[in-house]
Amino acid sequence: MAGKEVAAVEIVDLVKEYPSSFRRKMYRAVDEVSLRIEQGEVYGLIGPNGSGKSTTMKALLGLVAPTSGLCKVFGCDSMKVDARQHVGFLPENPYFYKHQTAEETLKFYGRLCGMRGKQLAMRIDALIELVSLQDARKRRLGGYSKGMLQRVGLAQAMIQEPQLLVLDEPTAGVDPVGSRQIRNLIFQLKEQGVTVFLCSHLLEQVQEVCDTVGIIFNGKMVQQGSLSELTSVDSHTEILVEDMDEATLAKVREVIEQGGGELLASGAPRRSLENLFIEIANQCGEEAR
Repeated sequence: MAGKEVAAVEIVDLVKEYPSSFRRKMYRAVDEVSLRIEQGEVYGLIGPNGSGKSTTMKALLGLVAPTSGLCKVFGCDSMKVDARQHVGFLPENPYFYKHQTAEETLKFYGRLCGMRGKQLAMRIDALIELVSLQDARKRRLGGYSKGMLQRVGLAQAMIQEPQLLVLDEPTAGVDPVGSRQIRNLIFQLKEQGVTVFLCSHLLEQVQEVCDTVGIIFNGKMVQQGSLSELTSVDSHTEILVEDMDEATLAKVREVIEQGGGELLASGAPRRSLENLFIEIANQCGEEAR
């Protein structure tokens, strides 16, 4: 019998503490967080500022060492160099040399990854087409909009064809058009089998692109699951019918067939991810008092 496929990301009981000046106590930024991201999945981590999102990502990328717990990338300990060769990362505010063009920037990062010659040239062409910057590939980045810079950032994160892409606030400061372009890029990457782990404060965008969502508050994972699980309202039932007159609608289920209508769907109605987030925020605020 074949074994279960190795998860793209596995975080088990992650704890990260930092020294605190208050009575020499340690500040716990991440408190026993666990999550699992399957290969090819888009996972969204959401939470308020200071909730532990970025620290969790940094631990996964091997940029900070866990106080305790374990982070794995495709089964490999994230603190080992080998784990990073399959990972691309776009930070919230990527820095680029503004005098360089998009083409030169990608060549620079490609060379850092050990790519050369025809292989690198072909990869640059493919990425510039993927992020729709063909007409601006030879323009200096100093003249790029925020949305265009984020797309360059996505291209550089993809330069070595990673199996896992980690995105920290990929649409921060981007206008609606640029945000939509980045969302479409995430869909394209998913179709190519790339696993995406992103954190964002734009809950509508997370709801559009993510398969699974984790909600983190005060360093703790308070809720996570598939989008359908998190947004269903179990205490309500919703019935969707077509071509139903008002008299028949009043009798609901018993007479649907008599009225010539068709029951299209029934089940728990959905709430927005934003409403769920605010509900959990209020609960966590009350518990902290």
